[in-house]
Amino acid sequence: NVAGHHGRRRDAGDASEHVLDRYVLAKTRQLVEELTVLMDAYDLFGACHKGRAFTDVLTNWYIRRSRPRFWDGDVDAIDTLHTVLDVLVRVSAPLLPYVAEEIHDGLHRFDEGGPARSVHLTDWPDPADLPADADLVRTMDEVRDVCSATLSVRKAHGRRVRQPLSTLTIATPDAEALRPFASVIADEVNVREVELTDDLSSVAGQELQVVPATIGPRLGAHTQDVIRAVKAGDWRLEGDRVVAGGHWLEPGEFTLTMVASGDKPSAALGRGNGVIVLDVEVTPELEVEGRARDLVRMVQQARRDADLAVTDRIVLTIVADADWIDAARTHED
Repeated sequence: NVAGHHGRRRDAGDASEHVLDRYVLAKTRQLVEELTVLMDAYDLFGACHKGRAFTDVLTNWYIRRSRPRFWDGDVDAIDTLHTVLDVLVRVSAPLLPYVAEEIHDGLHRFDEGGPARSVHLTDWPDPADLPADADLVRTMDEVRDVCSATLSVRKAHGRRVRQPLSTLTIATPDAEALRPFASVIADEVNVREVELTDDLSSVAGQELQVVPATIGPRLGAHTQDVIRAVKAGDWRLEGDRVVAGGHWLEPGEFTLTMVASGDKPSAALGRGNGVIVLDVEVTPELEVEGRARDLVRMVQQARRDADLAVTDRIVLTIVADADWIDAARTHED
């Protein structure tokens, strides 16, 4: 309940210094800028797509990672969320008129001690009212990309998120920009250590694939020569073009993807400028910690089933097989 609980609209000058707050406010500014262009062009499909993508960021990144701050009553977190929701419902109002009205009323019902003014009578947000930080948005979006790629590798290899793993290696030209967020990444994907490197060649190589339908009409009989050369590894990248089998390939006639060296589980990052490599081996020590995390989940579920508040203290008794008791004792703290 953001309304009536410290919730207020932030001015750009008093924005929170917390990195997640700064990120979501700057991301909201970008949303307003993008939706203004799309709505002016009557591109409703594009506007809906942008709005949906932003809602995913807000819900599954900002709010989820800020839960402890909300539980603690952190005024910066609550005020930031209030501001973001206020802007979001105003730009969403033309697309979701009734839902936007309901949320807007909930946010502002207590502002004047009575019913809030309709969201459809408010002004379209001004991006200048929100702080800009393109570098932070770009870096945090890459952090999210790294986490998404890592979780997809976990899923593909049957490693549940509650099972800790030892090492995640991230190879990208932006490695140094990601370093301040290494602990965030480690916590999000549940690994003990995050290794960062900007030397992509140390962990991955580039795989070239040609588009025969595109090069065929131009190269004719030489198309097969190019395909054979690519399969044999006889190609090189020069600028934004490729030379394969003595023939130039223009952008659009080929695709380059990052592929990890060796046989370790890996995934390319979304922008194609990096790769993650995940050590999926579960040692006995990691297995015990994973079992302890499963115990925590079961206790939390029991708390919810008992309708207990987060602040309620409990007395916990565990009756279980020796493996579970050992895990509980090892990770009692």
